[in-house]
Amino acid sequence: MKILAMELSSSQGSIAWRETDGESFATAFANDRKHSGLFFENLGTCLKRFGQPDRLVIGLGPGSYAGTRIALATAAGLAAASGAELAGLPSFCAMETESGDYAVIGDARRQSFYFAEVRERHCVEGPILCSAQELVGRVRDLRFPVFSTERLAQFPAAQLCYPSALLLIDLPMEIATHPLEPIYLRTPHITYPKSRPPLPATP
Repeated sequence: MKILAMELSSSQGSIAWRETDGESFATAFANDRKHSGLFFENLGTCLKRFGQPDRLVIGLGPGSYAGTRIALATAAGLAAASGAELAGLPSFCAMETESGDYAVIGDARRQSFYFAEVRERHCVEGPILCSAQELVGRVRDLRFPVFSTERLAQFPAAQLCYPSALLLIDLPMEIATHPLEPIYLRTPHITYPKSRPPLPATP
């Protein structure tokens, strides 16, 4: 089995490759939501070196919506060309830490935050939205590390940590998320166009 993993949900992107009883490859790079050149450069290098994968694993966030969508669209294109299977996994289950037990928090905008608790690389709670006050109560008595992919002024004790594409490969496929789309913290807001009167019939 040849597996290619892509993780673009935070400011540090990563790509990893692993073959059964074969060579492994992993690289990390700055992930700018406005410029994905480094991602495609590293992806091209990986594919040129190893060829086409049998399985594509994508980190689904939560985090950068743009980055996650880029990874999903790229994986869909590669799968269409190669016939590889697709799997999407929660990015926060693959944080770069030796411990499999931790919590992840993040800024969810609109004066809210998200919280997720992970045990042995499995999500046991969340991600859920909460206010700053509610989050203080949740993390106050935790006996394991609290990570965030960005500096949070309200929670300076949270350790900076990023998801890893290589660790995504190690996650069990039974926790794969369906359907294959970014993990939304809120229900997507859809605005429908206003109805227009029918055009007059032509004479």
